[in-house]
Amino acid sequence: MSKHIIITGTSRGIGYELVKLFAKQGHKILALSRNENPIKSLKLKNIVTFPFDLGDSDAYQKVDDFVASEWHHVDILINNAGTLLNKPFSKTRFDDFEEVYRTNVFGVAELTRIVLPFMRKESHVVTISSMGGVQGSLKFPGLAAYSSSKAAVITLTELLAEEYKDSGISFNVLALGAVQTEMLAEAFPGYEAPTTAIEMADYISNFAINGHKYYNGKLLQVSNSTP
Repeated sequence: MSKHIIITGTSRGIGYELVKLFAKQGHKILALSRNENPIKSLKLKNIVTFPFDLGDSDAYQKVDDFVASEWHHVDILINNAGTLLNKPFSKTRFDDFEEVYRTNVFGVAELTRIVLPFMRKESHVVTISSMGGVQGSLKFPGLAAYSSSKAAVITLTELLAEEYKDSGISFNVLALGAVQTEMLAEAFPGYEAPTTAIEMADYISNFAINGHKYYNGKLLQVSNSTP
């Protein structure tokens, strides 16, 4: 059965691969990214895309208007977009933290808030976090802003699951290990991750469709390394 799916961060990496996977399965997708051209170039009739910046508080009305006029409901929201900053803490200033948190935390919260009124029983909100945001996991220098922002959305997910527990909507968060994406390559030049964007997108797509049957308010660690 075709679902209405919103995905952020779709211009490259995992988000781009997710759009292609879901489109192939026949679902209807709203693909949101600052750069709409990669998705537009796919020329697929079941995909809608327009420029969208999670850091722009005025942009969210476009999503509200589209869903209200075209779809009327949303089955799945995948909060995939993220900003990765690799900088020594001594040089990480207020503005750096603000920029990372605007996308990774404030944007996730606001888009979820906008979409929730259109969701119904068995709808699923999936937020992409990082192993670096998991308490007790291995931490890396230079990722104070990034990893702490990814920790924030883990707790946010738990809180939303509690607040909306009577709605039938599920909220889950996936903490990913290293995935070979352009964003990772920009932050860590030369590093080779063990998992490709396509492999991770395949896992996330299956979880987004079926995970609400088994999980709510849960953090799942999606990593083949320890700790």
